[in-house]
Amino acid sequence: MEKYKNLHKWMIIPMLIMQLGIFMDYWGDFSSNAWSIHIHYWVGSIWYLFLIFQPYYATHKNLSKHRTYGIIGMFVAGGVGIGAISMMYRDINLVQLAMDNPDRFGPFKPWFFYGIAVVEIVMISTFMIAVIKSIILRKDLENHAWWLISTVFIIMMPALGRGYQFVQIAIYGFEPDLNVMLALYLACLTIIILTIVTAKIFDNLKHPATFITIGVNIFNCFIEPLGKSNTIQSILDSVIKG
Repeated sequence: MEKYKNLHKWMIIPMLIMQLGIFMDYWGDFSSNAWSIHIHYWVGSIWYLFLIFQPYYATHKNLSKHRTYGIIGMFVAGGVGIGAISMMYRDINLVQLAMDNPDRFGPFKPWFFYGIAVVEIVMISTFMIAVIKSIILRKDLENHAWWLISTVFIIMMPALGRGYQFVQIAIYGFEPDLNVMLALYLACLTIIILTIVTAKIFDNLKHPATFITIGVNIFNCFIEPLGKSNTIQSILDSVIKG
């Protein structure tokens, strides 16, 4: 575990990126956010914090505390997953609102919210798989650590994507013809680069978690064709009730 001795310092970077990305979307209309959004934000933030201080405990001769907080961390991870799934009704609600009042959402068409729902299902499913793998491999500290670190980059896109979209709208305005996917492409590219750089630093470029994380962020680039699929729209409408 010697190579992870400074991992807690590196994990501050994705934490800051996530917070900066979501800052205006969450804090900008804090008082009008639904209770479920507050829960989702704070549980996700706590998970990022766990991935800062847990590596510190593990590599600074405090394994007892690491194991104790690790049990709590698995509870938090479950909260992240269940909270994200339980909020998917909001995507379908937004679809209907965008249909009823397209001017309100400008460049964000109904297909966008359908597409977001699909990639959120994939992201959170992959997140939970990575957490489960870390539990299974808890005695193999190298693999245990990297599966957990990968979760940071698996679920980063929504926060970073919102941040890039905020900047894009600030520059070009809330115009109906604005290419909303451009900001998300940039977010996915940023996360892929961060994943590769971090994996290179910690000698995990060929680790399965690295490939899966990159794959998820490539998949996230297909929000538009996924969201415009009539088959996918019908499945989401029947399964997720807004």
